[in-house]
Amino acid sequence: MTLIYTHDAALSHVTPPGHPERVARIEALLPALKKLDGLTWREAPVGHRDDVLRCHPDNYVARIEASIPAQSFASLDADTHVSPGSLDAAMRAVGGITAAIDAVVAGEAKSAFVAMRPPGHHAETETAMGFCLFGTAAIGAKYALDHHGLSRVAVLDFDVHHGNGTQDLLWSEERTLFCSSHQMPLYPGTGGAHETGAHGNVLNVPLAPMTGGRDMRRAWGDVILPAVDDFAPELVIISAGFDAHADDPLANLNWVEDDFRWVTEAICEVAASHADGRVISTLEGGYDLDALAASGAAHVEALREHG
Repeated sequence: MTLIYTHDAALSHVTPPGHPERVARIEALLPALKKLDGLTWREAPVGHRDDVLRCHPDNYVARIEASIPAQSFASLDADTHVSPGSLDAAMRAVGGITAAIDAVVAGEAKSAFVAMRPPGHHAETETAMGFCLFGTAAIGAKYALDHHGLSRVAVLDFDVHHGNGTQDLLWSEERTLFCSSHQMPLYPGTGGAHETGAHGNVLNVPLAPMTGGRDMRRAWGDVILPAVDDFAPELVIISAGFDAHADDPLANLNWVEDDFRWVTEAICEVAASHADGRVISTLEGGYDLDALAASGAAHVEALREHG
């Protein structure tokens, strides 16, 4: 069984007209997931501020809280905007991942997918950027380690953009392994192979523009997944961005739906070896609506089949 955590608050984080990270992403994704059998749907609760503070300092959280406008939009940088419903949406993304971890660790399901927005993997310790406010995946990893007492958590990111925020938040956390494949060169300009973390706990595998499924599978199969296998995580968290799809307007990789299915299945197989199959996934990017819906459905279907 696979759990789906979502909430209508994801529709309340409204961005300016023409912005790629828009309400329509959730409106496209959820109907595609609802066509799948074998999923259990749950409401994403409001996350606890103390859980956000596992990764972000209080002054940063207070700054985000104070930035929320009473109406219209406020801009945190040229790409990252907030509206009256943004804080609730971001906190429910945090609450979704912590609730998913609670359920999976308790044995209620083997896997869960958090279908919320805004995404999180670009949010650095004290910097909102790249459409992201709080580092949802990193917060989930710290929650699993500190609240549930796990010893090793892997965070795996196949979004087309490097998860600079997750890397920053987990750089010195030796109980985690952060692995990312991503197009390079591309925003945000980080993610070189030389960036390895304070404890050798970061693995970046840059992919050249136009990389397709065959070379992606080689990168994951020959480099990333063996490293995860060696790390032997007790839980795997996926930053699931679908903007490496060939149709995505913000990047230049050439993945198709079956590539997202393959990488998800491969991650689940490693999780089955070390983590009792426990996998939590959280939505990151994906900006072509049809590609997002189809790829997201393939991803969740693979989670379900391994559950």
